[in-house]
Amino acid sequence: MRHIISILMENEAGALSRVAGLFSARAYNIESLTVAPTEDPSLSRMTLVTSGTDEIIEQISKQLNKLVDVVKLIDLTEAPHIQRELMLIKVQATGDAREEVKRLADIFRCRIIDVTDTTYTIEITGNGDKLDAFVQALSSITIYEVVRSGLLGISRGDKALG
Repeated sequence: MRHIISILMENEAGALSRVAGLFSARAYNIESLTVAPTEDPSLSRMTLVTSGTDEIIEQISKQLNKLVDVVKLIDLTEAPHIQRELMLIKVQATGDAREEVKRLADIFRCRIIDVTDTTYTIEITGNGDKLDAFVQALSSITIYEVVRSGLLGISRGDKALG
């Protein structure tokens, strides 16, 4: 089963490599990883997506909690949460394709953030299924480049990590 682990950690050099090293040493796969400073500049929030049985995820969580840099950790998949990804996609936009791309962007509530004579760069945010569906909808359009962020997640309601 896929798990979204949110980690509050010290914002210092080497913290990310220690987390990645823990996964690498135990042959666990990291499917997605995002890290950024929080409202407190001394802390960073890492959102990590991995797969495994409940026992494996429990072992991963215990080992992560032992790292000196880790302040707090939660498995977001255990409670109601919100998750999103960001995708930037550059597509060919010439002739009839220009209007078709605009139409699809409206349907999927995307933003066209860069326009040239021959291309559009589009920003879309949502769950992974929405992003995948948008790429599929563009199947008749030439796609030049796709960039996706890792998954971000936050607990619903007043429950907070920090």
